[in-house]
Amino acid sequence: MKQRLITGIVAGAVFLWLCLLGGWPYQLLLTAMALIGFYEFVKMTGLPAMGGTALLGYASVLCFMIPRDLLGSSEWLSWEQGIWLLLLVFLLVTVFSKNKQDIKITALLFTGIVYIGMGFSYMGIARGAEDGHGVFWTFLLLCCIWGSDAGAYFVGKSFGRNKLWPAISPNKTVEGALGGVVISVVISALFAILGPDLLTLGEALLIGLACAVLGQLGDLVQSAYKRVYGIKDSGSLLPGHGGILDRCDSWIIVFPFVHIVMLMPYY
Repeated sequence: MKQRLITGIVAGAVFLWLCLLGGWPYQLLLTAMALIGFYEFVKMTGLPAMGGTALLGYASVLCFMIPRDLLGSSEWLSWEQGIWLLLLVFLLVTVFSKNKQDIKITALLFTGIVYIGMGFSYMGIARGAEDGHGVFWTFLLLCCIWGSDAGAYFVGKSFGRNKLWPAISPNKTVEGALGGVVISVVISALFAILGPDLLTLGEALLIGLACAVLGQLGDLVQSAYKRVYGIKDSGSLLPGHGGILDRCDSWIIVFPFVHIVMLMPYY
């Protein structure tokens, strides 16, 4: 517990400090986290972490993490065009490798690239919001996610009776999940009160609900994936916490979702 607490405080302080700095320091941190996350993803599958197809995957994740706004350049491909071209490349890997990398492996790696690359990329997009309030939006989402996690844990531990999804995560309860939703919505409402010119109460409630529901689903996605491969943690980078994907599984689902469905008011 002591090790877990120390790791959490140090890692959290570094992350928040770089987030407040923004710009290249924060973008480089997110890029490093994305690459490590993809490394953990590849390792979990049992594939060579530095094999040819995996190296192509790292390069693809880097493409997602290129900060167009910081470089002062416009996007020369839309998200849809970029993802389709990436899909084409990975389909062709099966052809040029003469099925040494079969379609199941390439499809799995493609999934990991989009899952991780887009997840961390949208964290950078939130911080670099065009309205100049990127810290507000980033902290709104993170605080809602963290509040949901804490609420689900403590409410579930105190009042949990009904299992939420025992086949995937036996410790999660329905009561805990509902507690997480309530805490997340309360936090988002507080942000609306603190920033009434940025966020209406109605917008805040929708964002808080989305953070709680999608955040918990993101956690279940990672739990399901690890259960398939019979592992407890995605990595060991953070002592007492596991790997990057263990800590950021909710983040990389929530950040893309709230942007793609246009819940963020600065769009």
